[in-house]
This record gives sequence, structure tokens and C-alpha cells, in this order.
Amino acid sequence: MRRMREYSLAVSLLLASALSAQTVRREVPDLDFARLERNRIVFQGDSSAFEKAFARMDAAVLSGSGDFRIMHIGGSHVQAGTLTRTLRNNLLALREGSDGGRGMVFPFTAAKTNTPSSYRSRYEGEWTSVKNIKRDLPLRLGLTGMAVSTADSTALVRIVLKARNATGLDPDFSFDKVDVLGYPVEGERFPVVVLDSGDTLKGTRSEEASLWSFALPEPQDSVTVAVAGSGGELTLTGIYLDNPSSGITLTGIGVNGAAVPSYLRCEDFERDLRMVNPDLVIFAIGINDASGNNFSIEEFVARYKSLVARVRAVNPDCALLFVTNNDSFRRVRRRVYAVNRNGLAAEEAFLRLGSECGGGVWDLFDIMGGLGSMKKWEEAGLAKRDKIHFTEEGYTILGNLLYNALMVKYIEHLRRRTWPD
Repeated sequence: MRRMREYSLAVSLLLASALSAQTVRREVPDLDFARLERNRIVFQGDSSAFEKAFARMDAAVLSGSGDFRIMHIGGSHVQAGTLTRTLRNNLLALREGSDGGRGMVFPFTAAKTNTPSSYRSRYEGEWTSVKNIKRDLPLRLGLTGMAVSTADSTALVRIVLKARNATGLDPDFSFDKVDVLGYPVEGERFPVVVLDSGDTLKGTRSEEASLWSFALPEPQDSVTVAVAGSGGELTLTGIYLDNPSSGITLTGIGVNGAAVPSYLRCEDFERDLRMVNPDLVIFAIGINDASGNNFSIEEFVARYKSLVARVRAVNPDCALLFVTNNDSFRRVRRRVYAVNRNGLAAEEAFLRLGSECGGGVWDLFDIMGGLGSMKKWEEAGLAKRDKIHFTEEGYTILGNLLYNALMVKYIEHLRRRTWPD
């Protein structure tokens, strides 16, 4: 009974804050070319999976006694990291000490590409890379959709987490457990973790999970992974950073140029997904699927359903949130762009997915202003000249909008739990 009273009090306090002082809402600029009044998550079917996910969020946010895990998956918008980082920081600011672990990261610089804005990566030595955007993959890929390989005994990669700059408390991330995903190729090479003190840690290998696990002597905000052993190559497909605390974990999975078939090519997608174990998956793949002249709604929906099935094979109760493509333009010749009318068809496809897969839809295409609106975002300094990608400020606004829409649904959930019909 006492626990129930404490729960009800916590719910009431959060509701009072959310509904009167508006402290959980993030302010966004008044963009007269956007449709910000339509910033909401829409359900056209069963929303019971969201209720289950929000119940796990209750434990993480209200009592600090459970884990709530989110995965945001897409292409370059997610690899850029700012939208994901903004959503993560806003959620973690709901409760002090709610960092449940940083989740999956990747040494992007070793693959000669950009690192998400929430951490830094660097490398030494010679590395080759493979990305899931290729049709014929020479290496087995997992959830991250990328791999880097080396036969160089001096090679290493380093990940350094950036301070959160959260609106609230706990500005830093830390972890004391590192899982290095990968495998040796025709040899006996293996990863080791080199501490800042210079000490080297050997991990415990799990061939079934295709990873090496390392327990750090104390929490860190950075990790260096080097190469040991001899013969052949070592292939890395991801690094998972965790801590023992309960709370919220938001993992971003993004590969520049990735489309839905890109992730369907990843043989170890489900195996790695079991490590992330998401309660909510935010699907934001699609801008590259709809970039050509022959976009098919039926084909797009069918492929997406195949990917959803792979997620549901890992967690049948996982909540799904589909993000429609942003409005975009095509370059028809140098410095001449034409609006990509596939945005309308993609919007229809995402709405179908929400209905047929029992997921919610965040209609970014509509919210930002619909067909042709990307030009207005560019003129406002919120989108880049390619009229596909956003600027840092633009992605931050989108992250705040997505957070606000998610919190509206969460508060509705709290109302139902506090004052049931």
C-alpha cells in the first residue's frame, strides 16, 4: 500500500509539472512555414504495445527501479547523431541518475566517415571498412550495419563520450562494462582494452554472441580497443557501453545512404538486437528508399514489414514508432533542384505501416510543412543546401519536437494510470 501511495504521489507530481508548469516540454521556435500544431504521434490501430513500453518507462522515470530501452534506426539523419542526442538528453533530464547505459557505438572514423555528434572516435593503424549499403557484402554484418577490419598489430580505435549538456542534471555519461562485437578472420586476432593507466585488459569471449566482454575497474567516459594475437584479421562490428544503473538507454543506429534493404542484408541483426533489447524502436529509414524515380509503396511496405518481423522476433511486445520521410529535393543539374514528390507516397506508406503493424506514426513530412517545405527550412538556416539534410540547429528542433510528441503520449498514459475510467 505504501508503494502504491508513493507511486501515485510521483505520478501526480510529474503530471502537475507537465500539465501546469510545462517543465517537461521543450521550447521550439515559432516557424510560420511549419505545421507545429500537428506535432503529435498518431495511432490508426492497436496501441497496446506503447502502454507496455510506457509501463517500463514508469519504472525508469518515476521510481528509478527499471530499464527503458529505445533504439532509433535510420540513415544519415541518425548517423549525424544530433536528433538522437537531443531526444536522449531530454529523456534523461526527466530524472536525476536515469542514465541506464550509453548503448551501441561504432568507431566511425576507422570507416572514414562521420561520427555521431554525441561522441568522438579516432583510430590508428590500417583499417578497411564495409557498410550495409553495398549489395554484395564481403563480411558478416550485425545491427550497426558496418564493420571495420585490420591485420595491423598496431591498430586501435578509441571512443570518447561527450558531456550531455542535458537540460537538468547529470551532465556526463560513464560505463564500466564494454562489449566488443566482432570476430577473427582466418587467424587468432582478438581485441583488448587499453586503460588510460596503460594497463591492458583481456576480455571473456562469447563465440555464440560473437563478442568479447570487459569489466572495467572503475567507471570511464572513454575506451581504447587495441588488437592482440596474430594471423589473419580482426573485424569489429560494434561496441556496447553499459553501466549497472537502472534508467533510460537510447541507442542510435544509422548508416549514411542506408535504405530498408540495407538492414535486411545484416545477417546478425537479430543477434545484436538481443543485446540492445529495445522496448521501443523508432524507425526512421526511408529517405534513401524514396530518392529514385521508381518508388513503390507496396514494395516499400513489404520490405519494412520484413524488418519489423525481425525486431518482433527478438521482442514480440516491442512498441514501434514510424517517422515519415522529411520533405526533400533532387538535384536535376548543377545548382538546380526539384522537389521530390515521392515524399507524398512515402507518407502514405508510413501511415499504412503504422496501421498494419500496430505502431504509432510521427508524420514529420506533414509537421515540417509538406511538399516543398524543405526550401523554407533551408532559407531559415535549418536545412543544408542539398535540401535533404538539416543543420545542427534544424536537427535539434526536430529532436525537441519528437520528444514533445512522445511526452504528450506518455502523459496521457500517466493520466489513465492515475485516474482510470
